[in-house]
Amino acid sequence: MTSSKCAQCGLVNFMGAGECKRCGGALPEAPYGAPWVEEEEERPARRSVLRKVLAGIGLSAFLLVVWYVSLLETSQAADYDQRQQVGRAVRLVGDAGLGRDAFLLGRLANYRTNDNWWNAWVGHGEAYAAANFPFEIVTLYPDFFLHPTDDTERAVILLHEAKHLAGAGEEEALRAVWRDKWRLGWTREKYGHTRVWRNVSELTRRHVPALFQCGPDGRQNCEE
Repeated sequence: MTSSKCAQCGLVNFMGAGECKRCGGALPEAPYGAPWVEEEEERPARRSVLRKVLAGIGLSAFLLVVWYVSLLETSQAADYDQRQQVGRAVRLVGDAGLGRDAFLLGRLANYRTNDNWWNAWVGHGEAYAAANFPFEIVTLYPDFFLHPTDDTERAVILLHEAKHLAGAGEEEALRAVWRDKWRLGWTREKYGHTRVWRNVSELTRRHVPALFQCGPDGRQNCEE
């Protein structure tokens, strides 16, 4: 609320008063579009924008929930024995000092054993597992339970998916797993003969060739 000052006695009167409350002198009329009028008009406009923003956020949250539920409804949950294998592998990730990855895998991830509609629509090549970010859904394919030689190799596979659960792309996930594999005790000396080692190393070499440009010939593993 603004005010009007009397030119005769100097008293400050409320805006809109026709005469001075002290001396009775005439006061100038408020000009068209006075600030107090503009302020009253701006407030509803700001409230309207805020309502639109909140409505947009609410709609986005609703759609995300519907999408998430649809992914669960179109896939099958891991059974008890499968969850036990996953649990042992996740504990190895935590014991290796990879706390954030273990938290994502152990607390947030929802494990399924067949493709949901999104995975089926997008498609994928041969894989041990797949992750849906930001819904924190991990799909474990039959090869995840069949080919790894032990829980350590399953931990390596899950570590890769943990990177995707955190929003990493394929190259970043492969780089991180190849860098941290020693933490899990997954080394060439122990596992260089396994199928999982061959698959992961070939995939990493293809997507992150810079990790294999060391040694006298420039073709050796830089992490060993």
